[in-house]
Amino acid sequence: MQNISLQYPAWYFLLCIALGIGYAVTLYFRDKTFAEQHPQLHRILGVLRFLSATLLAILLLQPLLKSLLTETKKPVVVLAQDESESVGSVLAGEALEAYKTNWGQLREQLSKKYDVKEYDFGAEVREGVKFEMKDKISNISSVVKEVTDLYGNQNLGAVVLATDGIYNEGSNPLYAGVKLNAPVFTVALGDTTAKKDLVLKRVFHNKIAYLGDKFTVQMDIAARNCASANTNIVIAKLDGNEVRNLQTIPLNINSADFFTTREVVLEAKEAGVQRYRISLSQVNGEKSVANNSREFFVDVLDARQKLLIVANAPHPDISALKQTLESNKNYQITIAYIKDMKVNVGDFDFVVLHNLPSSRYDASAVLNVLNQKKIPRMFIVGSQTNLVRFNQVQPLITIQGDQQNTNDVNGIFNPNFNLFTIDETLRRDLPNFNPITAPFGDFQARGDAQVLLYQRIGKVDTKYPLLLFGEDNGVKMAVLTAEGLWRWRLFDYLQHQNHDIFSELIGKNFQYVAVKSDKRRFRISTSKNIFNENEPVIFDAELYNESFELVNEPDVRLTITNADRKEFNYTFNKTTKGYNLNAGVFPVGNYRFRGNVTFNGQNLSFDGQFSVQPIQLELYETTADHAMLRRLSDEFGGGVFYQNQLQALGDSLLSREIKPVIFTSTRTRSVINLKWIFFLILGMLSLEWFLRRYFGAY
Repeated sequence: MQNISLQYPAWYFLLCIALGIGYAVTLYFRDKTFAEQHPQLHRILGVLRFLSATLLAILLLQPLLKSLLTETKKPVVVLAQDESESVGSVLAGEALEAYKTNWGQLREQLSKKYDVKEYDFGAEVREGVKFEMKDKISNISSVVKEVTDLYGNQNLGAVVLATDGIYNEGSNPLYAGVKLNAPVFTVALGDTTAKKDLVLKRVFHNKIAYLGDKFTVQMDIAARNCASANTNIVIAKLDGNEVRNLQTIPLNINSADFFTTREVVLEAKEAGVQRYRISLSQVNGEKSVANNSREFFVDVLDARQKLLIVANAPHPDISALKQTLESNKNYQITIAYIKDMKVNVGDFDFVVLHNLPSSRYDASAVLNVLNQKKIPRMFIVGSQTNLVRFNQVQPLITIQGDQQNTNDVNGIFNPNFNLFTIDETLRRDLPNFNPITAPFGDFQARGDAQVLLYQRIGKVDTKYPLLLFGEDNGVKMAVLTAEGLWRWRLFDYLQHQNHDIFSELIGKNFQYVAVKSDKRRFRISTSKNIFNENEPVIFDAELYNESFELVNEPDVRLTITNADRKEFNYTFNKTTKGYNLNAGVFPVGNYRFRGNVTFNGQNLSFDGQFSVQPIQLELYETTADHAMLRRLSDEFGGGVFYQNQLQALGDSLLSREIKPVIFTSTRTRSVINLKWIFFLILGMLSLEWFLRRYFGAY
């Protein structure tokens, strides 16, 4: 529907018509040029001139054309299918084919009235349904949240969840906290019959252990309908195809609904990633033995870095540092005070000097050992620091200041810092943290010091260094020119209910300064040593020239070897300054890799290893939870149907009064933009010009 809207009074149209008539009469009805031609010629020319002049005049009034657009959108119905292994263990073969046919008929049936959207879910939510049933994780709450996010503000008619009700990741969908303004219908899959089954439910263990240490492994064991049966708990170590039993523990099952927790102590005798298996021997009549065993991996390290914090006096910064660093199992933290030193500084890999040297203690003995042993160190400057002595014992910065006065400062990042990468969340949020306290004075970086943080004093961004790094005679150093780190840690928790941002800053700082220099010109790294079997294994590589500058001209090749000595060959992709490779997912087991590159006539190589651990969550709960599905449907005003009732589900949805939404919008545009009016006026003027020329006028 269209109508004309005017920006001037309608009687202006009379003026436009009068203008057209006057123009035509003046030009043709007194003109004798065409007196000898057909008597109607001058009338035709006058009408053409009248129409073109009148239309042009009307267009100058800027009339608007308003269009009313109406669009009808069908209600949306979401069909979501569980693709986890627990569903696939029951729904397979002919039953799966029949179910797929019924699912397709349901989709076609609903498409007559609704806009049908299909998703499958398990480890993640994906658009479309493949019916592969291979996901090793069930996360029902994720699909409910995804549907809420995508269709919460649309005309959502209903949500259909086809699942067995078993979830092993995410929260209970009943308590996921979503506000879904649509009924939820569930299709109950799986088998609710509790069969005779012995289950190793959970295994708790250290991810990291240190060579020579002992570590505890705790296991939860459950049994259903196995009363009076006996089994053995067998703990074994796997090395390739070799299985070596470590312990065997007899277990008597004394009830139909049995549960117990047991612990064993293992010793880390070999460095590297070690693979273990805990298994339960089968009992008579047991339905499935797939959930009788679990494998786990422990990364055994042959060394732990020893970190020493030496302080002039007790200070909350010390506790903040200790709590943060202790979360990294690679660090062993010791605290000492300068007035009562009972530790040998030379036994440590890294030393933090807090408010040292001070006016009372010049820390000469500690500094002499650090220099002799070439131990990396970090200085934290505070109100007790002797700035004159401090300027003498480190080469990174000079502070000329008055220790009686201080500034409250925030940290702002140096965009040119390149010693290590900074997380974007840390870069964005840290400048808004509570200020910490720095001496009042002049700060000048020296030598090749690299500044990570500058001081922001009030609202003024300065070039005074707050946190900087450098190296002296091959010894890495860091300097924080302010105290009060505890405020940053508390503020981080206040804002985010965790210490992640603070831990990221401190972790990167200590990782750079404390790590031993790697002088190899070719290096390959992985994000971790142990991957889950559904995770891709990703490698990064760096190649340096003789001046230790990053280069990536030559191709880098990688060979991965499994326990059976089968080789997989890859070539790295080149990035801006290095190399990257996504090798994809690997079967469970231990793997070794070797990278090779030829650069400037030299053959360089790098060796490493990684392991892939199984995800066995879907094996340890196989009894469907239809009660949860009923509660979920009741919560959202839907209903429960079974896999052979998809036709009835479709009829139920079609019978519901879910109305489509009609969207109405108004489109306004100027009439002068209509192309056909331009061509109409052009045509009339062209015809008039042609007739005048043809009959001898100009």
